[in-house]
Amino acid sequence: MSIKRVFHDPIHKEIIFDSGKPEELMVLELIDTVAFQRLRRIKQLGPAFLLFHGAESSRFTHSIGVFCIARKIYKRLIESKPSFCENKFVLYGAALLHDLGHGPLSHTSETIFEHNHEQWSQNLVKNYSPINSILKKYDKELPKQIGKLFQSKQLFSQPIKTLISSEIDCDRLDYLLRDSYNTGTNYGLVDLERIISALTFSPDGNIGIKPKGVIAIEHFLVLRNLMYRTIYNHRINEVSTWILEKIIYTIKNNFEKKIWLDNSLNKWIFFPEKLDFDDFIRNDDVTFYYHLMRWKDESFEPLSTLCKMFIHRDLLKASDISFLSKINRLKIFAFARKLCKKNGYDSEIFCGIKEKSFKGLESNNALKIWDGTYQSSLETSSALIKTLMRSEESCFIIYPGMIKNEIKNEISLIKNNSEI
Repeated sequence: MSIKRVFHDPIHKEIIFDSGKPEELMVLELIDTVAFQRLRRIKQLGPAFLLFHGAESSRFTHSIGVFCIARKIYKRLIESKPSFCENKFVLYGAALLHDLGHGPLSHTSETIFEHNHEQWSQNLVKNYSPINSILKKYDKELPKQIGKLFQSKQLFSQPIKTLISSEIDCDRLDYLLRDSYNTGTNYGLVDLERIISALTFSPDGNIGIKPKGVIAIEHFLVLRNLMYRTIYNHRINEVSTWILEKIIYTIKNNFEKKIWLDNSLNKWIFFPEKLDFDDFIRNDDVTFYYHLMRWKDESFEPLSTLCKMFIHRDLLKASDISFLSKINRLKIFAFARKLCKKNGYDSEIFCGIKEKSFKGLESNNALKIWDGTYQSSLETSSALIKTLMRSEESCFIIYPGMIKNEIKNEISLIKNNSEI
């Protein structure tokens, strides 16, 4: 008997699953696994909730959204190429499971634990029995085919790879819409329906876009640029991640001191190569926060202070020094370290420079324009897209709040002297 389940989503509204369709029954079975339910306890935007109070949604919500977009695109593409239906199970499985390997606070884990979520997504799909066995039930090759899509980007993409991992894929289409909505920074919503309706197949067999969709792609890429500059690379995000980095750094460098750690987080910090699936699944935002709370109350300095800073949102300060030369950045850094020591702060922990690079659009994985006669790259057809291919860098000096005025004055002084 066919049973329908409905997920009410703020972005895509009703997402309906029909268990009478084998590919959707597979997705429902995957959703109900322990590994996928864990994604409810992983914040999509990591510590960004400390800045945008609405940024509380989970990787679970996002993953359901990515599946929804993949299904819409699939239905559009089989209209122009019915044989594409052979990719249905691979596309649906990969869209749903692409973020299965995320650690606590999503991308923040990549920095604080040196965790590779793509490798772990691949590992879980190929080797974790509860996921692996569901996929094999529908096609023995599915774990291998899906796992391959989670490997690093390739120079030349196939249609499924383009939809799962490219500059304009199902993942990005969902998270830009979702993150913009949840942070209340609606710079303009991606015209998802127009992008999907403009998708087609190029003569090379990959997915292309009709000329009518170029403006919608431009809009999408402008939004992406704005989101990186105002949310993903925001100074509060950088400061929060810095504090978490220093928490783990302090634990690693004081392993001889008495500190409470459960077995799974102990492995995450000290023996990541020994992590098994149980250890991986046990660590989520809830577990990690519990540790932070314990360390706040029961640990040594500066660990206790760092945990208090994060939990109570009494953060370090950051000033943008991107406009300064490398030498002048180092001058500010030396000045800040001196002030830290003078005020009783460990300058190794409470002071530093945080550099971040935002890569522009990479043309080798972008969609090509296909007008039915000629194929061309996006950047040759749009001056705006060509501009958006440029990479941008940001650089912040991080320091305790009590020395804020001195730091700002010194930055102004150095800036004025360099302009003379």
